[in-house]
Amino acid sequence: MKDLLLITPPFTQLNTPYPATAYLKGFLNTKGILSCQVDLGIEVILELFTKNTLSVFFEYAQDMGTIQSDNSIRINSWRDSYLHTIEDVVTFLQGQNPSLARQICSDNFLPQASRFDTLDDLSWAFGTMGMQDKAKHLATLYLEDLSDFIVECVDDNFGFSRYGERLGRSANDFNALYAALQEDLSFIDQLTVNLLDLKMETNQPKLVCLSIPFPGNLYSAFRCAQFIKANYPGVKIAAGGGFPNTELRSVSDPRVFDFFDYITLDDGELPIELIWNSLNNKENEPLLKRTFLLKNGSVEYNNQSKSADYKQREVGTPDYSDLFLSEYISVIEVANPMHSLWSDGRWNKLTMAHGCYWGKCTFCDISLDYIQLYEPIAASLLVDRMEEIIEQTGDKGFHFVDEAAPPALMKALALEILKRKITVTWWTNIRFEKNFTSDLCQLLKASGCIAVSGGLEVASDRLLDLIDKGVSVAQVAQVTKHFTDANIMVHSYLMYGYPSQTVQETIDSLEMVRQMFELGILQSGFWHQFALTAHSPIGLNPEQYGIEPNYKSISFANNDIEFVDRNGIDHNKFSQGLRQSLFNFMHGVGFDLPLHQWFEFKIPKTTIGPDFINTCLQANPLESIKPNGKIAWLGGLPLNKGTNKKGKLKLQFFNKQGTFEIAVPQKQGEWLFEILPGLQPGDNKLPTVNEIKNNFESEMENFELFWYSKPMQLLKDNGLLVL
Repeated sequence: MKDLLLITPPFTQLNTPYPATAYLKGFLNTKGILSCQVDLGIEVILELFTKNTLSVFFEYAQDMGTIQSDNSIRINSWRDSYLHTIEDVVTFLQGQNPSLARQICSDNFLPQASRFDTLDDLSWAFGTMGMQDKAKHLATLYLEDLSDFIVECVDDNFGFSRYGERLGRSANDFNALYAALQEDLSFIDQLTVNLLDLKMETNQPKLVCLSIPFPGNLYSAFRCAQFIKANYPGVKIAAGGGFPNTELRSVSDPRVFDFFDYITLDDGELPIELIWNSLNNKENEPLLKRTFLLKNGSVEYNNQSKSADYKQREVGTPDYSDLFLSEYISVIEVANPMHSLWSDGRWNKLTMAHGCYWGKCTFCDISLDYIQLYEPIAASLLVDRMEEIIEQTGDKGFHFVDEAAPPALMKALALEILKRKITVTWWTNIRFEKNFTSDLCQLLKASGCIAVSGGLEVASDRLLDLIDKGVSVAQVAQVTKHFTDANIMVHSYLMYGYPSQTVQETIDSLEMVRQMFELGILQSGFWHQFALTAHSPIGLNPEQYGIEPNYKSISFANNDIEFVDRNGIDHNKFSQGLRQSLFNFMHGVGFDLPLHQWFEFKIPKTTIGPDFINTCLQANPLESIKPNGKIAWLGGLPLNKGTNKKGKLKLQFFNKQGTFEIAVPQKQGEWLFEILPGLQPGDNKLPTVNEIKNNFESEMENFELFWYSKPMQLLKDNGLLVL
């Protein structure tokens, strides 16, 4: 028996658990509150994609006469082949049957329906990727074909990472969702509640907490709550997570509380603890934190507790126990190396800092606590937690799910990882700010960083200023080059349709993005159309940005707001051309095509010169020596080869690619040989440039001349960094 049951309803991700329940379970451990967590999403998927369940689906579709389209007829004709291969394919995608890749890559193993029709040239998409990745992509298409069949013939709400999403998107009132919940259970619903029933029977919880990060698992959360209310009426139910935090801050429909006893906002640790304490202490008038509940037939917001939220150092290490970590499914939906990080492989989720250290972007929900309240975690504590999670899960891959990871903390994290000599792989989200120097990027790579994602947004300096992004296009170009030179993959979030954006600015943005991909300083990207959200600076002050919002009466969800841009431009029409061109750029083709060929309507010529981005890169000035910058040496210690005929001391270094030598005046060489051990990340405190300079000049002259010499440049190229 467990006191609390923490549930992620279907569906979020196939390849790794959404981390909210692991975060909460880690916190509850510090309070001695017994809890169990379950990801119903992966468990339903594993139950769904079995021979027995698919057989039932095929029979149902046949009996109901829903097999009507050419594609569903095509899939049904391969029914026996699907039933024969499904469990082997799932096992392969779980990483348990790698030898199947060769069969999957053959032409006659997997049945192929419409998802395969758009795949013209696998060698183009996967020429530089291995057979395992190619097989994963083909197996993913195979599952997507089955998903199409399920949507068309069995349950039109189904999706791998969402279920009934349309019911949660911009649902200003509860009517549509409430009506859907009065209907009979679908096949997916039945699978969900059957598994839920087993969890309830096994754990006998007093409180169930449902994490609702996205619109795509809102409906399932309500179905789970509905089932618990009907079958376990003594159990209390709370909901929290990303969707309530952004969309349910104005909830007032009492029918919502036919399903939930509590809806909490923002950080969940203290609200859940207070709810738990109130249930155990039988409080009639509990003092809660940021919690909606029903009182005398009306929705009440209880924020009466004076207790302060827990600091990040106090919330404990995320606990992934109870989850079926070895059974998650890695998929590759598109031939994009950055996108594959989100869907391929299992990543431990951690956060470097609560909130965003910048907190100014006008399109972002910066008025909300989860972004507004910035609090970093000490690097030593972060690596402690990483080591705990590695011990618990056996996995050494980490995705830091920050709004924007702070460069200073990333530096401290990297040094701590190197100091402890642990091997990890990690990636995160950043701002493309000037503090990401070439040397810092080299350090991050050495610590295991493989990729970063960040917002270029609208590649226009006027609009970046309006967004208050704090970067310029030139700066983004320079920073992405630093990451690329360090062999760290760069993904950029791109935006179009920002208020007041002109057609010319859209085309000029595309041209700058084209040049960045052609120069190889971006490897991945995605265009998002601007969406107006209620809690952003634009949403709070729309008149300042030249838009006219269409406000609606709110009794349920309130986030996305319909609006009219006074410039009258229909930005929707650019979607296809922007995405098609970007897809080609990511594959290294289409750079020579004039921009107008990506669109089916007339566009203006770009005003951006053909060498604009290259000029930005060339203009990057030589970085001056930072007096307070710390000097680090990432290489090994050299061999003293003695002096040559010219009286210079030869030092031989070994790196992972081979060896190299430098020759410097003997006294300088002896000094360098002596100080290098103290520059390696470890228990020692790394010296600053000033300290090294003073040390050098206590015995010799002209440190700058020595620092900028050719031998020292060779050391800088091989791991001598100023941080």
